[in-house]
Amino acid sequence: MRGNLGITGQPGVVFTPEQGLNLPAIAFGHGWLTGVGNYRKLLEHLASWGFVAVAPDTERGPIPSHLNLATDLLTTLDICTGVRLGEGKISVHPDRLVLAGHGMGAGAAVIAAAQRKVAAVAALFPAPTAPATESLAPEIDSPALIVAGAEDIDSVGSNAIALATAWGGPMVLRTVDNASHNGIVEGRRALAAFGAGKHEPKTGRTTRGLLVGYLMHQVLGDKTYKAFADPEAVIPHTEFVDPEATPEPEPQTPSKRQLLQVVQMLRK
Repeated sequence: MRGNLGITGQPGVVFTPEQGLNLPAIAFGHGWLTGVGNYRKLLEHLASWGFVAVAPDTERGPIPSHLNLATDLLTTLDICTGVRLGEGKISVHPDRLVLAGHGMGAGAAVIAAAQRKVAAVAALFPAPTAPATESLAPEIDSPALIVAGAEDIDSVGSNAIALATAWGGPMVLRTVDNASHNGIVEGRRALAAFGAGKHEPKTGRTTRGLLVGYLMHQVLGDKTYKAFADPEAVIPHTEFVDPEATPEPEPQTPSKRQLLQVVQMLRK
């Protein structure tokens, strides 16, 4: 089922199963210059797996406040736990709350997690924010899933490695093969004017699978999905990244001068 959070004074949407008591809930923050409409498949997918998915539809302008979006994420969780949803057939367990987001929304989720302990945090293709999330991460002991694009994990638009390195609790960092950081954004978007690529269906499917699998194990304790929280597990179309691993130096190609010196030495 789909509902409008606006009637509670908080702009946004909520997706839920048809019924269920003591359900887990996930507050999801959108990326820069996007809105909740660009994540409908993701939110519907979460609801189809038994999660109450709520998403504030605020801070959509070119100069958003990451702190305000973090506050709105916490507000949406309060709404979920404070009232019965639907026709009173849906309730949320206060110990099964998740903060998640994409891009700047992932950063806002981390900022919110620094203010309130939750069952898990999911940072999908996180981007730098103000304040810097890597400065807050050491104090957060909630388990976290961090997902990045294999194509641009080292770009200035991603702080996935820095966030993973600084995280205070248990953490899994995975890259999605052939994915860019905006690949999960659906439909028409203002980002196209800034050269952002199109929606990547494979990236969307893989990311949804990683997110639900991780939360099923981490939040609900379902051992069937234990591999999603295991750094050593092999998950198709993804790769685990050790943020503290020292990269091997690339072999250097000798210059023409060096080659000439070697030839002269051999002649002697």
